[in-house]
Amino acid sequence: MEEKEKCEGLTRRNFIKTLGLAGIASTGLSMGKAGAAPEQADAGKPVLPRRKLGKTGVEVSVLALGGMFDTINNQLLLRQARTWGMNFWDTAEGYGNGLSEDGYGRFVARNVDARKDLFLATKLHAGEPAAMTAGLDKSLKRLATGYVDLFYTHGISDFKEIAAPKPVKQWASEMKKAGKIRFFGFSSHTNMEDCLLSASKEDWIDIVMFTYNFRLMNTAKMKDAIAACVGKGIGLVAMKTQGGGQVKTDSEAELQMAGQFLKRGFTDKQAKIKAVLENPNIASVCSQMPSLTILSANVAAALDRTSLSRNDFELLERFAAETQESYCAGCGRICHEAVGGAAPVSDIMRCLMYYHDYGERDLAREVYAGLPEHVRAGLTQVDFSLAEKACPQKLAISRLMREASEILA
Repeated sequence: MEEKEKCEGLTRRNFIKTLGLAGIASTGLSMGKAGAAPEQADAGKPVLPRRKLGKTGVEVSVLALGGMFDTINNQLLLRQARTWGMNFWDTAEGYGNGLSEDGYGRFVARNVDARKDLFLATKLHAGEPAAMTAGLDKSLKRLATGYVDLFYTHGISDFKEIAAPKPVKQWASEMKKAGKIRFFGFSSHTNMEDCLLSASKEDWIDIVMFTYNFRLMNTAKMKDAIAACVGKGIGLVAMKTQGGGQVKTDSEAELQMAGQFLKRGFTDKQAKIKAVLENPNIASVCSQMPSLTILSANVAAALDRTSLSRNDFELLERFAAETQESYCAGCGRICHEAVGGAAPVSDIMRCLMYYHDYGERDLAREVYAGLPEHVRAGLTQVDFSLAEKACPQKLAISRLMREASEILA
């Protein structure tokens, strides 16, 4: 029986033995086949494994707590994340207009020993140095700390947004000298491979967080981009690892995939996280975990040592191929150029992903509202036919842009 469980993965018994029962009492979670809560950590001993974050030399948990949720009213979840050894916490000024940072700050203020254990990251959009400094100072105040371990410029789609002659490099150096940030990097949802390749040619980028999942990991360009960054010592953090699409498919292929992974003892969502962590060059997976149920399931997946088989990866690849028309792969430069810059198609696709796949309708509308007014007003007037012809994923861009204008306005 024991040998069978090792082969089949996270079966109920294996989950209980690997992850323990103590956490269930502390969280109030029920336990299904692949939903056992991890046990409490021994004093001073982290539960989650850690990996070095590039040339920084810092070891961070293989799961990072994405703060795009109500952190103020989820202090118990934050405490449990820390208990399970999740020392990498990520947030941004734009998450809830600063409320996410407020929630982290409340935790830090009430738990005086917490700050020294946490690797805390926040983000701002690139801008003029004075504005970035003012924004960072406000973030530090909300976070109840004098410094952040990692500062990202948020959501770049082209490295030129932060490259010389723009003074971002100098600003980052000054903030390090001032003791306000320890490490600097950027996040990218769009044209990730190009951004990574450009970063690998520089000497001042410490860390990059980028969209990376089972749909994207096997392309030659992505592999080359990751190899280039690893060679330069840049720490890599994966996000959007579930590969959720702009169209809610509920396809037969998805049902078959979920069923196959459940036979192995874990859910398809856990399998997607495990697939990313199979790459040792990914230091951490940043995931939005707004409930104890999701938190415990992700921790369980990260703790389990069952490797995905070749058949598992082939199943993920087959699912990706069969549902490619529902997923924007982030190659925004292609569609942006096809419409002459008239609409940021990939940004709007991300809003639709939040709306359909995440079920975060308020967030989707908030991000959409941040687009220039003239873009939103003229969206239905743009001819997207050339963009559809150029799209590698064969997305129905015209229909999706009309839908966005109707449901996100």
